[in-house]
Amino acid sequence: MNILELEHVTKKYGAFTAVDDLSLSVEEGKVLSLLGPSGCGKTTTLRIIAGFTSPGDGIVRIAGENVGQLKPYERNVGLLFQDYALFPHMTVAQNVAYGLRRRGRSAGEIPVRVKKMLSLVQLNGMDDRYPTQMSGGQQQRVALARALATDPQIILLDEPLSALDAKLRLELRVELKEILRSVGTTTIVVTHDQEEALSLGDEVIVMRAGKIAQRGTPIEIYDAPADRFVAEFVGRSNWFNGSARGRLQDGSTNYLIGQGLEIRSSRQRRDGDAILCVRPENIEIVAADAAVKDSGLNRIPGTVVDVAPLGADIHVVIEYADKSRLLAIRKNARTAVGFEPGTLVQAIFAPGDVLVFPNQHS
Repeated sequence: MNILELEHVTKKYGAFTAVDDLSLSVEEGKVLSLLGPSGCGKTTTLRIIAGFTSPGDGIVRIAGENVGQLKPYERNVGLLFQDYALFPHMTVAQNVAYGLRRRGRSAGEIPVRVKKMLSLVQLNGMDDRYPTQMSGGQQQRVALARALATDPQIILLDEPLSALDAKLRLELRVELKEILRSVGTTTIVVTHDQEEALSLGDEVIVMRAGKIAQRGTPIEIYDAPADRFVAEFVGRSNWFNGSARGRLQDGSTNYLIGQGLEIRSSRQRRDGDAILCVRPENIEIVAADAAVKDSGLNRIPGTVVDVAPLGADIHVVIEYADKSRLLAIRKNARTAVGFEPGTLVQAIFAPGDVLVFPNQHS
């Protein structure tokens, strides 16, 4: 069943529309990521679900009940704030117990529940510590334990890992996913971090200007973006202006991209002018005179202008044709050995890796 339903929800602040006729539903036990740039409406949507912001129009249902008139504390919703919002004068145990006391849980039940939640987030033995005595990662766990303690129907996570450094953010992202899976609570994650959204969510909604630009699984969002906005926002992309030159026998289409260069796509077919997209990680680099066995691959000759080793990845920038450039990302630095700046190379990629979008001016 759908535990959460938004129907035609709109929220305006003066002349600015933060959420524009938004409708969505979330199945019980699923994790949904709301992803998008600042100002796209994702945080306003979260606040409307929580009850901190009332929609100007539309209906919010939780477990089938219209909660539009209910206060935040009257909704069975847990919320993990971006800054954690822990009470500094309370111990860890008191912070986790706060919501339980507000909901009138019995004196005998509260310490048992607190102990269980602290064990879940791996904070055993830290009951008597204060937030100021804990690291950022530990504070985040306390906030999560407090949000889960009341056994909410929905838990809302507002940029849950943004206050942490990169290494700790990656570690806790894995732990957070495991915890959410173990408790099975329906979860809405709001984030502008694409990796966070894709890794945590069973489904991802990409928002733009208060509307849903695309909804799908993480793989669908990345491999089959609905439009150029989604493709640009989620992941890196190389872009080419192309003009269709005709369809081939295998069903693919050739596109002229300038100065006699053509690339072929076996994805969406589009006549006339188009915008073509190739992800950097789908591009192989070989020497300019290297023989390529598969004649069906796209090949763009060019010159290496920059090589940037970035740990596990290496970024290679190639200049081709009329000073245009493309980026190739390799996962192993050894694959780029010998391709120093000035080296003549070929950028190679499959027709199935070429996404096609309408030209904005066509």
